Amino acid sequence: MKSKWTPQHETPEPLEANDVAIVTGGTIVWFVLFLVQLPFYGWFADRGHAWWIWSCLAGAGLGVIGIWYVRRRRAAIQRHRDRA
Repeated sequence: MKSKWTPQHETPEPLEANDVAIVTGGTIVWFVLFLVQLPFYGWFADRGHAWWIWSCLAGAGLGVIGIWYVRRRRAAIQRHRDRA
């Protein structure tokens, strides 16, 4: 029974993506959403949805941390490749 589910081919190499661009793009989207909603703070607050605005700001803040992380990760990978 086990042989039925055993893969018959080798695992492919992982794909490399431009992580910095992806995280930066996401961070920009979160910050733009924050800026777009900010003028309507009163409307959101009256309906109990002010947390939407602050969620967008939190997403942008976490995105900045993410940008820092993926840039360090990319540099570490490059250092490892240079040594090899």
